Order: sequence, then C-alpha cells, then structure tokens
Amino acid sequence: MNVITFFLVGLTVHVVFFLSIFDIYFTSPLVHGMTPHATPLEPPASRLVLLVADGLRADSLFTPSISRTPYLRHVIEEKGTWGVSHTRVPTESRPGHVALIAGFYEDVSAVAKGWKENPVEFDSVFNESRHTWCWGSPDILPMFAKGATGDHVHTHTYPPEEEDFASTDASKLDTWVFNQVKTFFQSAKANSSLRASLFEDKNIFFLHLLGIDTNGHAHRPMSREYLNNIGLVDSGVAEVVSIIEDFFGHDGKTAYVFTSDHGMTNWGSHGAGHPSETLTPLVVWGAGVNGAKRVTGPQPFSDGFLQDWKLEHLRRVDVSQADIAPLMASLIGVPIPVNSVGVLPLLYLNNSERFKAESMYTNAIQVLEQFKMKMTQKKETTLSFLFTPYQLLTESKQAEFSHKARILIEQEKYEEAISLCQSLISHSLDGLVYYHTYDRFFLGCSVVLGFVGWTSYVILVILKTHTSLNRHPGLLKQNPSSTLAKVCLCLTAVIAVFLLVQSSPVTYYIYCLLPVPVWYSVLKESGTLTDLLRSAPSLPLWKCLAYFVLVALGIELLVVSFFHRAMLTVGLAVLSLWPFPSGLFAKSKFRSLSWCLGCLCLAAFPLMPVVGRESNTHLVTCAGLLTLFTSACYFCSSRHKTPLHPSGTQQFVIQMLHVAVCAYVPSLTHSSLEQKRGLPLFCQIISWTTLASSMLVPLMSSTRLFHRLLSLFLSFTATYLLLSTGSEALFPPVLSWLMFAWINIEQEALHAQSAASRQEVKPLSTFDFSAHVDITKLRQLKLDDIRRSYFFVFFIITAFFGTGNIASINSFDPASIYCFLTVFNPFIMGGLMMWKVIIPFVIVMCTFETIQVVTQLSSRSLFLIVLVISDLMALHFFFLVQDQGSWLDIGTSISHYVIVMSMTIFLMLLSVVTRILTSRRLNLWRTSKMHFP
Repeated sequence: MNVITFFLVGLTVHVVFFLSIFDIYFTSPLVHGMTPHATPLEPPASRLVLLVADGLRADSLFTPSISRTPYLRHVIEEKGTWGVSHTRVPTESRPGHVALIAGFYEDVSAVAKGWKENPVEFDSVFNESRHTWCWGSPDILPMFAKGATGDHVHTHTYPPEEEDFASTDASKLDTWVFNQVKTFFQSAKANSSLRASLFEDKNIFFLHLLGIDTNGHAHRPMSREYLNNIGLVDSGVAEVVSIIEDFFGHDGKTAYVFTSDHGMTNWGSHGAGHPSETLTPLVVWGAGVNGAKRVTGPQPFSDGFLQDWKLEHLRRVDVSQADIAPLMASLIGVPIPVNSVGVLPLLYLNNSERFKAESMYTNAIQVLEQFKMKMTQKKETTLSFLFTPYQLLTESKQAEFSHKARILIEQEKYEEAISLCQSLISHSLDGLVYYHTYDRFFLGCSVVLGFVGWTSYVILVILKTHTSLNRHPGLLKQNPSSTLAKVCLCLTAVIAVFLLVQSSPVTYYIYCLLPVPVWYSVLKESGTLTDLLRSAPSLPLWKCLAYFVLVALGIELLVVSFFHRAMLTVGLAVLSLWPFPSGLFAKSKFRSLSWCLGCLCLAAFPLMPVVGRESNTHLVTCAGLLTLFTSACYFCSSRHKTPLHPSGTQQFVIQMLHVAVCAYVPSLTHSSLEQKRGLPLFCQIISWTTLASSMLVPLMSSTRLFHRLLSLFLSFTATYLLLSTGSEALFPPVLSWLMFAWINIEQEALHAQSAASRQEVKPLSTFDFSAHVDITKLRQLKLDDIRRSYFFVFFIITAFFGTGNIASINSFDPASIYCFLTVFNPFIMGGLMMWKVIIPFVIVMCTFETIQVVTQLSSRSLFLIVLVISDLMALHFFFLVQDQGSWLDIGTSISHYVIVMSMTIFLMLLSVVTRILTSRRLNLWRTSKMHFP
C-alpha cells in the first residue's frame, strides 16, 4: 500500500470512528407522530406572558445586596411562587429556550447549525397556542416561528448588528423590546381585529431580553452595566405588567412567568455546568398561580443560598428547566408539547385537587405517548427473537397504569392518582432512555473491534516496512490468503443480510462491516508477527520492555491530564530530567540546561486557571517584547552561521516590527472599549490583515531550517497576540523556546548515536527544508524514535491544554476576539477561537517536521508511531464514555473522545500543511548575482 493510499484509508477509518460517536451518543431523542393531549378542565388563565432575561444568574436576582429588582422582589414576597430553574449543559441560549418552550433538552447535533436552525422539527408551547407574539433577538425568535404550524407565531426582532459587545449600553436591546410591547398594545386599541385576537384565550406574549447577557459578556456579571441592566429589566417588567393589566381591564386572567435561559460565570461566559451557569431564577405569578407561602421550618434545599438571598421565610420551589413548558401549558389550557420531558410542578398551581390530578394525568399520557412511539420504532427494526422490551413498562403495564390512574381520579383519590402518574412519568422517561440507547452496546462493540484491528494493522506495518526484522518469505506463501478472503466475504454477506432484515440505517453497515477488511489486512500480515518472534533473541529485550513500559505510563499520564491539567506539569518536570540519565548533559550542558529551563517554564502554564482570568493587556505587551528578544537572539545566531539574502533580512525586520504593532493593538482596543468608544478601525484592519497574511508571509522566507522556523514563529505569534487577553500570550514564546531546545538536543542525541556508529552528522545550519531527500539513505526505526513520537504527542496535548481548551465551552472569553469584531457572530467567533487553539499545534507540528528532517527519518515511520499512541488514547477514552451520572460528566467523557479523535484526524491533515509551510517558498524577490539560500 503506497503512502497516498494508506493516508486516505487511515483518514477514512478515523473519520468513521469519529462519526460513530455521534450515531451512538448524539442522535436526536425526538420522535414524531404522537397525538397532543390537553387537560379537559377549564384553565385558570386566558393568556400568559413569558419574560426570559437572557444570561441572568439566580443570585443576581435573589441576593438583596446586589439585586436592583424592587418589583420582582415584591412579587416574590407577596404575589407569586419562586424557585430556581436548574438547566442542563450546554448552557447556551438555543438549548435553554428549547427546554423552556418545548420542554426537552436539545441534543448536541444542533451545534452544527450554531443553535439557530432546527436540526429536527419539534413541537412547542408557542405552536400549541392560539396566538403567540414575540419580541427580541433574531437568534432565538425565528426558530420557534419556523417550527410552528400555520402563521400564528408573530415575531418582531431587531437587526443582528445591534448585538454588539462593544456597544456603549447593551441594555438598549431590552429597552427596544419594552418599547415595542408598549407600542403594540397602544396600536391594538385602535385595531379592532387585533384587539379581538388579543381577547381570545390560549394566547402567549414572549419577551426575550438579551441585554443582560450581552452586558455580562462585555463587562462581566458583577459590573455596573450588568447590574444596571437588571434594574432596567425590573422596571420594564413592572411597566409591561401594568400596561397588560390595564388593557385587559384587570380581569385576573393573565399569568406571568419570569425566568432565564442560562446563567453566567464571573468571567462573562457560559456553556458548561458551573452553578453560576445552571442556576437560573424562576418567578411565577398571576392567574392560577399560588401566592407567596410563609414557612417556618427548614426547606428541602441545602445549597446554602437561602440565607444569602434573605428568602428562607418563603417557600422555594425548584424545577428542572423543562418543567416550565408543561406548567405554562397547564396555566392556559393548551396541549403540552408532544416532545416535552418536563414534569408539571404542582406546587406552582393554585387550583382544585381535581385540576391538578387531571393535569398530571395529561402530563403522564403525553410522556407515555413518546415512550410508545419509541418502543414501536425499535420493535419494527429489530428481529422479534432479539427484541427485549423495557420490563418496567411493558404493553400490559402501560394499560394498567393509565387505567388505574383514570379510576383513581374518578373516585376522587387525587393524591394517589397524582403519585401514580408521577411514577408513570418516571418509568416512561427511563424507558425513553432505554430505547434511545438500545443499539449502543452493539455499535460500541463493532467500533472497538475496528479500532483494535486498525491499531494492530498499523503496528504490523511499522514492523514490516520500518524495522530490520529477519524476513521469511516462505511463511507468506503458507498463508491461505484465498481461503481468508472467502471467509471474509461470507462474513460480510451474513452481516449485511442481518442489518438489511432489521432495516438498519446506512451508518450501521459502515460500523459493522468496517472491521472485516481491517482484520483481513491484519491476518494477511501475520507473517510479520512471526518474523518478530523469530528475531526476539537478537533484540535488546530489557531495553524494549523498559521503553514500552515508560510509553504505557506516559499514555496513562496523558489520559489523566484530560481530567487534571496539573498532570502535564508533572510530565514536563519529568521530561526536564531526560538529559541526565541519557548522558546528554555531560556532552552539551548549555543545550541540556536550555531544555530543562524550557520544560520548567512551560510547566507553569497548566497550573494557571483555564477560565476566570482577568484581562491584562500589559502581559500581552510583555509577551510581544519576549518574542522580539528571543527572535533577535536566534536570528543573530543563525545568521552568523548561514548567509542570508538582504531581502530575507528585510523581511525579518518587517516581521519584528509587525509583532511590535500586534503587541500594542490589544491594549489600544481594550482601552477604547473601556472608554465606550467602540472598536478602532485601525486595530480591526491590522488584526484582519495579520490573520489573512499569517500563512503566506512565512512562505517568502528562506527555507533554511532556523530562518524558516523563525519566520513561522513570528507570523503565528503576531496573530496569537491579537487573540490574547492576558498571561496566555506568553505561551507561544515559551513553547517555541522549548521547541528550539528540543531540535538542538535531538541533534546532540544524534551526535551521540553517530559517534558510536562512526557516522557523520550534518550541522543544523546546513539543513534546508526544500532540499531533495534521497529516500534510500533514510534509516530504519530505532527505539529512540518511539521516544521522539511520544514527545510529540505530549507536546501536542500540552499545546491544547496549556492555556485553556475548547473541551469546555465556558473557557471561551469573548474579549479574546475584540480586536477583530465585537458584533455577535457565533461562526466567526468560533473560527477565530479555533485558530487560536491551532497556532500552538502548528508550532509543535513544524518542530516535529524539523526533527524528522534532522534525524533523517521517514516522516511516515514517525507518524505511524504517533498514530498508534493517539489511537491507544482514543480507545481508552472510548471505554471511559459514560451515559449515566450528571449531564456534565456525560458531556465531558464524550468530549474527551471527540477531542482525541479529532486530534488524530487533524494531525494527519496538519502534517500536509506543515510540509508546505516548511518546504515551499514564494519567490517574490529578484534573484541576486550572489548565491544565497
């Protein structure tokens, strides 16, 4: 198999393994075809007002010392019922609103559309209403109008460019909403048809208030802007309630729900599972809602917040976020959304016991309908003798539950009926999970089988093509390859027929059939394993065993570092000692000390906080100065050894000046934003120009080893500085220092090996990335190459987790992209943050490419070892994926697997990019008469 074929096959295999996790864990939980169910009794409210203060934390509303909400505080203490709405991760606006209004927790597949478009259509309270009028953000409102049947959901949004983090006052977004609502009711007085529609029942008014979230991102939740915005929302709510009550003549038929979609961390982000993000306020009052209940004893919540909030004397009723959808449906008498998994919180209702029992029965039947549909779908696609029903809710038990609950209601045994319905809901929800994960074990086994087969094949390829094993051609002739092929074809046919009979999705065929050709390739290479066994007596077994044990421990250290970043510090401290036992310290003290100090300096970064850092543009400037100093030192050193074309010197000087400008731009940008003057155009032009040219400028430099690496370092560091807000800006200079030390110390190790074998080693200054390499002179793999490959994987992980990562969405600091834009745009923001993560990858990848050139080793052979190490880590994380426990634990375990698989695929693609970055050159300069490289 040639290199290109192997690359394409490897890429395909890893893409399949990567996508498998989405089929196993990220499939949509929704089913369709259910019949909507509504409570048959008269609802207490004719209309409902839903007010969602985007990004409002529970403590920001409930704590008297920081809260500026006299109206809502009065409602909590006198008129309504309050509590905490517990959200699930990801704590983003789209999933939060879906949970509030549709009653289910949206799967992560929606992230592919930026949580703006519907990955699947779903039902919502808005869809079930007679009319819904919405005012607010263009990011949220349209998705509920799109999912609604007919044209009864009316949306009014402001332009997207209004969502500007650099705005002098983002509370204007909420002012716009309140003004639109006032104008709407004023116009309704003169519009008879609109007035008639408003006086119909089952109507909803939705006010989406984004100002708090935008101010939180821009100024942090403890800022004056954030707290003042909360006060503005409070007064706006009071005014809207007054307008609505006056319009409807104080008929007592309006219910009000005030809540938030998610909270926000102290550093102005959200997305993960910190309590500041998952605890959101809920205040409900008006028609059909219980008033404030005084309590004297302890409340059933021991989170310690009640005393801080000075609300221990009032009954607190907590809910899951999805529970709010059935609550709203019950208050105005519309069917509960058919996809809802929420449980009606009865303590909020002020109605008869019969109404509560009927409402809970409706809730139970609505969830049971989903279970039945899910069970039917799975039964139709599974052979009858293989189908195992959910034992706690078989068809007979379903009928028994619903029939008994109906009789209890008719016998006016309401408490027993409610308890039975709650039990039915619990069983139905567990059954939904059971059928949703029905094929998980089967698919997981297929993926693991393919994984093990692929890793085994790569190891055999390494042994066969890159080691000097004793060859025994006769063994290959004894291998019955034709019989093996026939067996594999028969097995393929059996698997295909089995999947066809069960009407399995196309992706199931891929996951189940892929292991067959993979293991066929492994068995065909079994002769290589025999060669290894025959060569065992001549190998340094103790040295081999020691290497493999150390690498295995090293892989475990990397796996643990995904959970505890401080383990990278331990790893770097251990790596700093490498020159001493290897004997390199005695041969080159300066290079060894540079390596040790580089490791120890880099070891400080994993100990720094990932999130919650305060912006400090002075550190960004310091990082720029450090970059200029180290670059000048390396340039002078390399220029002394290798002559350089004058144009090359000019380019280096220009790049140095460019870095100096980029080090100043973040300070200028953040100063301008703090003074409410917006993003300076000069800074924006410099930022986008730097980003656009970062890949092209290095291609104009000399392809001599250090000259090209310096140009790449300066170009990428300039971009990184623009995307930094504090201490993370120091990471690329320190990482680059260590990478240069690694190149030098590997050269010293090569000198030591060559002295023993009496081979000549070329000086580093003579290496040229673009030089033609005679492949016949490339050596075979040695045990030291396993170490080199492990170092590379270790540094890649360090580059990812050193200053933060994208495993947790709330590590994103919006201030990082302010040099480029301040208007909310999730895809551009995500792209910029992704590029910030990639830059350290490129630095490490270029270093690894250099080491391959220096050690005269085939890039394919080293990369195959890296592939094996990465795949072993990915397989480890595949077994660590869990589907029980908190949603944060589940999401974290899945994200780890996705990160490692993405890294493997990404490194395969990035290796091609780095080859171009190091070896290609754009000849824009005139050729001089003198010869310069």
